[in-house]
Amino acid sequence: MYGKAFAPEYQGSLTTLSVNASLVEVLAAGTEQLRAAERGGSPGEAARAGLAVAEAHRRLGQVGEADREWKASYRAARAAGDLGAMAWALWSGGTLARQRGALALAWRLLGLAADLGERGGDIVVRGYSLAGMAETGRIQGDYDAVGTLHEQLLAEARKRGEARHTVWALEGIAQMHRNTGSYDSAYAMFEEAAEIAAKAEDRRGHAWALRGMADIVSVRDGNVERALELLSEAELTCREMNLVSALAYNHKMRGNVLYRAGRYEAARAMYQQALDEFREMSEPRGEGLARLGLIKSLARLGRDRAETADDLSELAGVLERIGLRHARRMVDRAREEFGLTEVLEVAL
Repeated sequence: MYGKAFAPEYQGSLTTLSVNASLVEVLAAGTEQLRAAERGGSPGEAARAGLAVAEAHRRLGQVGEADREWKASYRAARAAGDLGAMAWALWSGGTLARQRGALALAWRLLGLAADLGERGGDIVVRGYSLAGMAETGRIQGDYDAVGTLHEQLLAEARKRGEARHTVWALEGIAQMHRNTGSYDSAYAMFEEAAEIAAKAEDRRGHAWALRGMADIVSVRDGNVERALELLSEAELTCREMNLVSALAYNHKMRGNVLYRAGRYEAARAMYQQALDEFREMSEPRGEGLARLGLIKSLARLGRDRAETADDLSELAGVLERIGLRHARRMVDRAREEFGLTEVLEVAL
């Protein structure tokens, strides 16, 4: 049995904030409490208020502000001698690093956060940090290394009845199943995640689950209209909560659905919109995936083969440098799709 979802990153005087509070509301409330804590000379409260501010900036795509605030939160927590607050600040910094494509830094910061969380007796931040490490490995495509960790964290979340963390773990495992072709297993887990999130009033988790379901409905069933309906439902939540990153990924997925349906001009426009959104928030993984979709759409619309080949080669290099192995393999499949492997061999 799962209780109502809560946001453990909203701490101190901000614990009354709902997990579904808009990010603009979180930023305003967090900034107000942070300034009050600074005026009152309370580094512990400043650290915890600063965490909410950092997370609001990160989720709004304001990476420079997020980077400044998580570091300030860490310094305040260290001054207060609060290991748990230090761990939460490092978790925020590690999550931001992953969002920015600095995957090695993300792994290091999240590992430090997990260690501090364990030493400080904060099992929640330890779990969130291990989850962050698992997600970092998953988006790199290193499923063998982090699949077991995902399953372990899912079991722990189920045991404690933590709806939000259960939803996260289900969605991560579902994504791995989807990427390895186990569509039925993936859909069942996305569907379970959506049900748990809805009952726990976790609107963010529900939106991500709907996106996953839409992907499977599109790729497995070819049901374009149902997939678009699911994405539209998720988009409404993203807009209401100012979830700019989730919204950009929603738009990228809408491009995928349209591309699979042969609606190449509509797909091109959607990929371009997602690409612009990812660039605005400096999110290189999303940018790379949107660029791939845009390149493929333009190729279907008659773009010169040599230009397509050049763009795919350049994108492959970018993804290789970031360490996104699964996305890199997607580029190779695109080359095969357009018969460009021979062009690549000649170039080499």
